[in-house]
Amino acid sequence: MSYNLLKGKKGIIFGALNDMSIAWKVAERSYEEGAEFILTNTPVSMRLGSVDELAKKCNTEVVAADATKDSDLENLIKIAMEKYGKLDFVLHSIGMSPNVRKKLPYDQLSYDYYHKTLDISALSFHKVISQLKKHKAMNDWGSIVALSYVAAQRTLYGYNDMADAKSLLESIARSFGYIYGRESRVRINTISQSPTMTTAGSGVKGIDGLMDFTERMSPLGNATALECADYCITMFSDLTKKVTMQNLFHDGGFSSMGMSLRAMTQYNKSLDIEIDE
Repeated sequence: MSYNLLKGKKGIIFGALNDMSIAWKVAERSYEEGAEFILTNTPVSMRLGSVDELAKKCNTEVVAADATKDSDLENLIKIAMEKYGKLDFVLHSIGMSPNVRKKLPYDQLSYDYYHKTLDISALSFHKVISQLKKHKAMNDWGSIVALSYVAAQRTLYGYNDMADAKSLLESIARSFGYIYGRESRVRINTISQSPTMTTAGSGVKGIDGLMDFTERMSPLGNATALECADYCITMFSDLTKKVTMQNLFHDGGFSSMGMSLRAMTQYNKSLDIEIDE
């Protein structure tokens, strides 16, 4: 169902790769809610994915940009502003760890890879915001959102140096949220999503077990990519004009749980212990 929440709004969506991507779902929902936007990803990702298909569906274009490079971001913002004028929303859905891909454990990281993880997954967010601010690209009360994960606050097996990147990502949202909000009323938030079987998520060690565990722990169950997209839409809309500098948990309640009945029941099966409800 469409509510026209984003009618007349313009934006940029980073990170759509294929129909498993949260950014892909955000683009589809943004289009359904009346928004216009440019899609962007790295040239390599564009070759590997199917974002051109999404662009046709959303009646838009794809502009290649590496979010770790200021020159690419400047070109992207220039194209977007020539097309739309000032922007109303930006989604940062970018994350990648070479250490995770190479299955290197946290206590044996390659520091070259570690730097790349931080640059791609967190510092790129700082660079995006910095370039938007430099070029006065955002309308007053605009919204910038990045996707995070609860591993920024808690240690989860297999998430590795991506946890450090998410911690940095959330700190950037707070620091820039103060500056950009004070000067231009632009709001900046992160959304901490349930583990989701995206292309990137599928590379995390033990993702199937993690998703089963969080499903059992969360009173509402795991949030899907489409449900995350719906939440992003509300953050882009005028309904959340006074929400900024927040890390917003969208995880079915997992982040507030200690132990659930479903998880305890599953755990006790292996111990042959009966519990009372």
